[in-house]
Amino acid sequence: MFPYRDHNPSGTAPVVTVTLIALNCIAFVVELQQGEGLGDFLKGYGLRPARVFAGAAPEAVPLAVPWRPEQRQVHSVPVWLTFFTSMFLHGGWMHLLGNMWYLWIFGDNVEDRMGHIKFLVFYLLCGLAAAGAQLAANSGSNVPMVGASGAIAGVLGAYLLAFPYARVSTLIFLGFFITVVQLPAFILLGFWFLLQFFSGMESMTLAETGGVAWWAHVGGFVAGMLLLFVFQKPEPKRRAYVYRG
Repeated sequence: MFPYRDHNPSGTAPVVTVTLIALNCIAFVVELQQGEGLGDFLKGYGLRPARVFAGAAPEAVPLAVPWRPEQRQVHSVPVWLTFFTSMFLHGGWMHLLGNMWYLWIFGDNVEDRMGHIKFLVFYLLCGLAAAGAQLAANSGSNVPMVGASGAIAGVLGAYLLAFPYARVSTLIFLGFFITVVQLPAFILLGFWFLLQFFSGMESMTLAETGGVAWWAHVGGFVAGMLLLFVFQKPEPKRRAYVYRG
């Protein structure tokens, strides 16, 4: 299942959502400038559980800046900073586009429900919670964790509780056939969460090979559900939704 739009108009301009999408895209452009040094760049600015628990000192990471890609500047990157930088890095075009698409569809309504500043704080806290969940699940890994999906999972969790009956147009792939259905958000996002959870359980039995940080998704989603009650406006705009099949 792949959502491509929701039928849930927002009452305010999604300033923070658009800004976050822009920052992620800019960060990806910086990644593209690294060339052969991309691996070291992701290792230095990504979140590595083994490095966190080792209490490692700041690492020297070479960085090619876009306006002077032929020159590399060495930056000292402390461990705490990687909790934030990892949220804006991605492992490829599809990773970036998939995350930004979900943020674009669901972020505006959650931002509207919370307000701009609160939504930004909420987003970052969900990203930190997602990182914490992945650290707890795979504390010995030295594979860098990158991506906005943990923070975006928090947005999905908040959306599920705030707008459970909002209709979401979704592509359903049935072999060679594709159909479009309108699903209530609680079915689409509930299915998404269960997929992450059971994939995370399966990953616990596998050797470390990198791939998807399932527990980051689970942790971010749960954090988003809980933090909604802290960050939503005292008197949110109420909208009534009726799902019609």
